[in-house]
Amino acid sequence: MTNGKALVLALGVFGLGAAGYGLFQLGGFEGFSAGIAASALLMVLVLAWTGSYLFRVVTGQMTFIQQRREYREAYDAFTTEALQRKFDALSPEEQERLLRETGQLQDAPPGEA
Repeated sequence: MTNGKALVLALGVFGLGAAGYGLFQLGGFEGFSAGIAASALLMVLVLAWTGSYLFRVVTGQMTFIQQRREYREAYDAFTTEALQRKFDALSPEEQERLLRETGQLQDAPPGEA
């Protein structure tokens, strides 16, 4: 979140508190009672928002985490395809040598080669 967006969000929350104060005064609350009611409602809203944020963090449903997961899947698919193309371009002897070096292919027992 940029500094500008954080400032707009803070001003929005401040405005929401002022609007709540005005609505509670129109609803029959007076002075401090309207202020306390507006503050209590605003605090409940902020706690609910914070709780939903924490829930998304714990369950891994954050936007950044999801974007990173999708990027990683696309990157893995791309590199797998590129490596497969390079492997397919090798001669059969080079493929066999590479597979033996990486432990993907076991050495033939003596007498079978």
